[in-house]
Amino acid sequence: MKNELERSLTHRHIQMIAIGGAIGTGLFLGSGTAIQKAGPALILAYLIAGIICFFMMRAIGELVLSDTRLTSFIDFVREYLGDRWEFVIGWTYWLCWISLAMADLTASGIYLRYWFPFIPQWLVPLVIIITLLGFNLFSVGVYGELESWFASIKVLAIIALIVTGIFLILLRVKIGTNTVSLDNLFAHGGFFPKGWNGLLAAFPMVMFAFTGIEMVGLTSGETENPQRDLPRAINSLPIRIGLFYIGSMFVVMCIYPWNEIVTSSSPFVQVFSGIGVKMAAGVINFVVLTAALSACNSAIFSTSRTLYVLARSNKAPKAYATTSKRGVPAQSLYFSSAVLLVIVLLNYVIPKSVFQIISGVATISFIFVWIVLVVCHAKYKATLTDQQTSFPMPLYPFSSIITVLFFLGVLVLLALDPSTLLSVIFSLVWFLCLALGYSFMPRKKLSEEEL
Repeated sequence: MKNELERSLTHRHIQMIAIGGAIGTGLFLGSGTAIQKAGPALILAYLIAGIICFFMMRAIGELVLSDTRLTSFIDFVREYLGDRWEFVIGWTYWLCWISLAMADLTASGIYLRYWFPFIPQWLVPLVIIITLLGFNLFSVGVYGELESWFASIKVLAIIALIVTGIFLILLRVKIGTNTVSLDNLFAHGGFFPKGWNGLLAAFPMVMFAFTGIEMVGLTSGETENPQRDLPRAINSLPIRIGLFYIGSMFVVMCIYPWNEIVTSSSPFVQVFSGIGVKMAAGVINFVVLTAALSACNSAIFSTSRTLYVLARSNKAPKAYATTSKRGVPAQSLYFSSAVLLVIVLLNYVIPKSVFQIISGVATISFIFVWIVLVVCHAKYKATLTDQQTSFPMPLYPFSSIITVLFFLGVLVLLALDPSTLLSVIFSLVWFLCLALGYSFMPRKKLSEEEL
């Protein structure tokens, strides 16, 4: 058995992983509900959240590139915040992806039943987990290729929507009783039809759409040239957010007045169906299924790498610190995939409520991890005598302060929302158990010989 990860992710892989991480099922499926909460102001919500996430990614980028010998940003948590925080954040990040994957596995079952209604909802997650595990066991390069194809499908769907929308806006095409026009952004209660409260109410859903955006920072240990590829991937984030989120929502609400966009299906389906594309529902359902599979694939990858890092510092079983002949942490992959099988049981027992509870846990856990990473970056900056680094975070420390305050504000909104209260309670219990559980962990790190 080896003990080092294989550096076989290419520049193209890193770019596509970054793109895939920025486009979640929240955009395709949940944006209709977000539009109803905020109206056209949702565009502003995506813009604000996008700027904040860019600052966070620049903090992660500067942190990771300060020492590429370390495997991921979890190593830096240990370096600058200590062993207890590494244990809490490492296992919380593992929970982030496990819960996100469970949510998307649940959604995948729903999507596939669109074509095959006779298939039990619990069976689909089982087949997906086994299939993706097999691909991830082969090599990290196979993971990169899968993500590249998944991301390409999502990007093509969004570009098709935007190009179609621009064409309809320029020609002022009439769909039903509505005329496609920029006026639709202001003619139905104004740009803020639900006021500032509506804008605030949309932020939790917006942040769920962005979950996983930080994952490119977890690939540094398996990237051929991290000093070149990670900055390029992170710096292109504003373009991706501007195109994928702001661009698509702008087009959707120009085509239809915001108050006529339904929440029962994807706005993408409504747009393409409205212009006469008879297969719109089926095509978009396939795209959303692809987005869910992408999230599950990323979850299997990221949770296994997280366990690998934790095991190397003796905060997870020693077996998870080993890799196969292909440089893949196989034991970690097996464990995370086995835990994911819990969703098969949950979909059998509580199929109707499982998605909302688990997606709430994922959002809260991701935001908690993001806050700690920004704080970790600030601790790193405090150790520098020369503030010039190869990839400095812009507007530091102002940008860090604003980022942390924004994330804390979103957590408050989640705590005040009755629909996510159970998720908040579960997350708080999880954090408390980890913080207390660390006291019972052995303190000795694994030696090089043991690894």
